[in-house]
Amino acid sequence: MNFRRYLRQAGSVGLLLLMVSGYALAQSVTLRGAGSTFAAPIYTQWFAEYKKETGVSVDYQAVGSGAGINALKNRTVDFGATDAPLTDSDLKQMPFPVVQIPTLGGAVVMTYNLPGVGSGLRLTPEIIADIYMGKIKKWNDPRILAINFIKNLPDLPIHPVHRSDASGTTYIFTSFLTKAVPEWAKQIGSGKSVSWPVGIGGQGNPGVTANIMRTKGGFGYVELAYAIQNHLPLASVRNAAGNFVTPSVTTTNIAIGQYIGALKKDIRTPTVYAPGVNSYPICGLTYVLIYQHGGSNPGPVTKLFSWAMGEKAQEMGEKLYYAPLPPSLIKLNLAALKTVQGAQVAIGP
Repeated sequence: MNFRRYLRQAGSVGLLLLMVSGYALAQSVTLRGAGSTFAAPIYTQWFAEYKKETGVSVDYQAVGSGAGINALKNRTVDFGATDAPLTDSDLKQMPFPVVQIPTLGGAVVMTYNLPGVGSGLRLTPEIIADIYMGKIKKWNDPRILAINFIKNLPDLPIHPVHRSDASGTTYIFTSFLTKAVPEWAKQIGSGKSVSWPVGIGGQGNPGVTANIMRTKGGFGYVELAYAIQNHLPLASVRNAAGNFVTPSVTTTNIAIGQYIGALKKDIRTPTVYAPGVNSYPICGLTYVLIYQHGGSNPGPVTKLFSWAMGEKAQEMGEKLYYAPLPPSLIKLNLAALKTVQGAQVAIGP
């Protein structure tokens, strides 16, 4: 065989082997993430679907927003997930600049364990605050009876349940109470963790759900999907316009839509206690956090979350009772992902 021809053939084979090994390497990528339990139901489905389509695995640990932020800070994950976006102070403590993008919206619902009482119990922000401040202790309290058509509420103690871990769900819930109830704002405030005057703690949304289900008279706040999946009743909560609104994808979308202008200026803007007659008052966005540079696997991570901005992924979220993002926020997210060094941004895998 001609020596030059041999080299050309050997080179072609080598190039082919290199391409095949590179493809196999790409398919064997495993991404690591941690954080939000609020978003865990949809992330579980997203990541399973993404693996089927691309071969890329995602090891996601639903450990709570605070733990997810710490995992990213300690560089033990490729992305963090939180329902409480990083403040300016938080950002200064991270080893590298962070891009934070919302992936979906969601409702935090008030749910309860009252024999014979289904969904539709009416609650005001002031009543919810006073339950968690230990001022309203019985389900048949006159203030609860006065606003409800249900008059046979039992003479049962109220057992408030809250998160025991640093939680983005708690951040959304306490941000709502802080905005709606001046006394709560003055005495308790908002955050991933607060000093609860009364109540028992549960780890993650699953822990709060479990405590409510096992406690007669239990009362607490969880993400909408957890309540529906566990057949828990949903309260209607009075909003800023004075209407009692039931949590749903539609009423959450309406609420988030009131803040589009503010979100374009600062994607971290809380969306609680929105104006509008049909706005559900306790809702927020859930975020992923990615290092702008200095992170591991920036290409695969940005490709994953640009896929999550696609129509299919957003519709999967809606089927699990999350609010899909408005097109204007998806456009902002894709632009933000492109700022990540080594980004691979395209809708679809």
